[in-house]
Amino acid sequence: MDFDPTLLRAFVAVKEAGSFTRAARRLNLTQSAVSHQIRRLEEQVGRSLLYRTTRSVTLTQDGSDFLRHAEQILYSLDALNRRFQSSPVSGVVRFGVPENFIGDRLPTLLCQFARAYPAVQLDVNVSMSLDLGMMVNACDLDLAVVLTLPEAANGKVLKETQFVWVAADTFEVKPDVSLPFAFIPAPCLNRKVGVEALDRTSIDWHVVFTSASMKGISAAVLSGLAMTVMTRDDVEPGMKIMDGQYGLPSLPTAVFTLVWSDEGQTPATREFGQLVLDMPEQAAAATPERPQPRRNPRH
Repeated sequence: MDFDPTLLRAFVAVKEAGSFTRAARRLNLTQSAVSHQIRRLEEQVGRSLLYRTTRSVTLTQDGSDFLRHAEQILYSLDALNRRFQSSPVSGVVRFGVPENFIGDRLPTLLCQFARAYPAVQLDVNVSMSLDLGMMVNACDLDLAVVLTLPEAANGKVLKETQFVWVAADTFEVKPDVSLPFAFIPAPCLNRKVGVEALDRTSIDWHVVFTSASMKGISAAVLSGLAMTVMTRDDVEPGMKIMDGQYGLPSLPTAVFTLVWSDEGQTPATREFGQLVLDMPEQAAAATPERPQPRRNPRH
């Protein structure tokens, strides 16, 4: 038999409210209308679902069993309506994200947003953090995830990370030889942090490899050609953390923040921004703890 959701909602409302009168107020109906709906439902089921007294309404045993199924049906119907209802949110969201923040979770969330808000056009720019920050300031992007030092953060902090010196597991240089580095061209925060730290030491160093892509930098490191500066989360298998080796100084922490342009607050960008803010929490709940990168033993 097919059950009318209107009758199911009336039944659940009566149970939750504890009386026909309160259920009628909740449903914006008259008491007689609610009573008629419950009577129709019981006739369809062929069993009594409620005990009625002058003071209260309680469930029969059949009513208790029926309630569980009714709630499941209504929950599924509500989820179906939310999934396929037309959204009033429309427009364009211009979003910037650094290459090392994309991960496995972000593409899934982009697809979720596109399905939930089909009238919104997503324009995603994957670039370096400093470029993205300047684009947000110039209102060329509505919002962006930016990697920055904690003291320079001016947005919502998404997560904290740590800069580290990184080389291949097989990397070695002879004593008194200039240390080779691979860096992304300026402006790049990884490069800025590394160069400023090196300049405060007497270490002899040089740039042997330059790439605008983190994948290019990783390839140079994994080949054993050069060292670089990465966030701890970006250290890959086959790499080792070199902090403290060759006289290398400690590096600062950093934070990923969500920043907005002055003109970027629209219903569409607010919905998308909330999705990004929720992403680290969802990823932490869904992702097992990542093994710690191997540290190079100190000599």
